[in-house]
Amino acid sequence: MPTKTPESEFRKLVGRALEPSSWLKITQERINQFADATNDHQFIHVSRVKAAFTPFRKPIAHGFLSLSLLTYLNAENAVVPENLKMVVNYGSDRLRFLAPVKVGKRVRSHQRIVSITEKRPGQLLVKTDVSVEIEGEDKPALVAEMLALYYVG
Repeated sequence: MPTKTPESEFRKLVGRALEPSSWLKITQERINQFADATNDHQFIHVSRVKAAFTPFRKPIAHGFLSLSLLTYLNAENAVVPENLKMVVNYGSDRLRFLAPVKVGKRVRSHQRIVSITEKRPGQLLVKTDVSVEIEGEDKPALVAEMLALYYVG
């Protein structure tokens, strides 16, 4: 659940790393549901038998599944202005998928607010550095500079 703070205090969060999210287990069921939702049924995601013969040795999550989970993972420890009306995704200035998330692994997000700028009156553009840590792995699943538009007032 996001923490609410006065807008003036919210703007002081630039440069601050927030607490990491809780761990979330990546199950084959979740991967299959994502494959169904996106029509991406590549064998490395949905076939245990075929994936066993790849360098991964087991199915891996879609990179975009890991990316899509940021909304859920980041919300847990987000800090938002108390006068927030809504938040919409605005895009990403950079995104890299660095390591595969194998089925059965747990992931969590880390986030640091990079900048908060007023785009228009009542609109704050918030840039956040994020990474998705894979439990027990050296490399993160992904790193990104995410953009969100906060409507305040």
